[in-house]
Amino acid sequence: MRTDTTDPPRAAPEDAGTAVTALYQAHSLGLIRLAVIMLGDRPSAEDVVQDAFCGLYRRWRTLADTEKALSYVRSSVLNGARTVLRRRTRGRFENAGFDEPAESAESLALVSEEHRQVLAGIRLLPDRQREALILRYYLDLNEEQIAATMGISRGTVKSTTSRGLAALGRILGETA
Repeated sequence: MRTDTTDPPRAAPEDAGTAVTALYQAHSLGLIRLAVIMLGDRPSAEDVVQDAFCGLYRRWRTLADTEKALSYVRSSVLNGARTVLRRRTRGRFENAGFDEPAESAESLALVSEEHRQVLAGIRLLPDRQREALILRYYLDLNEEQIAATMGISRGTVKSTTSRGLAALGRILGETA
């Protein structure tokens, strides 16, 4: 019997399915909410989250540290939302004259007027500020986790969050 310790054992596909399913069950709702705040509509948010978990499943065997799978998925959701927003922006220029998709009656009924104003204000912020505020105050991540998720330094997280709060205060002050 050969006992080679140079290569760590790889997770079997069943293990990947079980692990990703458990992660999905525990965190998908919060990640969908994150994507809804970023994108403004639930169907796109669900698609982004589903794509992130599919990507995690495909790459499970190559993950260096499976304990960081949630961080990987969170970053994937953020990147997926960025991609959707870029496509929308590009589409606006190409299809000038078409209106933005309307929010569903269900989502409007679930969110109070104050929350809608805050969400509308957040959507007006530059991408990086919006992402930092959502990760900090919605997902309650610390600076280190935000830095890892966004791929920036902790100092940049601090300054971006501060600028985002100031800008959001100005935006909400104008609408109040």
